Amino acid sequence: MKQQITFKSRYQVLFYLVILFFLIPFIGNAQPGLEDDVRDLPVDGGLSLLVAAGAAYGAKKVQQRKRNIKK
Repeated sequence: MKQQITFKSRYQVLFYLVILFFLIPFIGNAQPGLEDDVRDLPVDGGLSLLVAAGAAYGAKKVQQRKRNIKK
């Protein structure tokens, strides 16, 4: 049995993704500084690219399923 994504659930997914993207910068900040000469860096650059790639891959899969349902 194939499950269709409804109009309402699309907006729910979009809402959760927007909330997630707004929370990632707050969660991904570096920890408070240490007393030695260690330079603290936030974990953001690569993680943001991975999240974007995952979202693009998920959108591609949803689009493929839609095409398969129509055929």
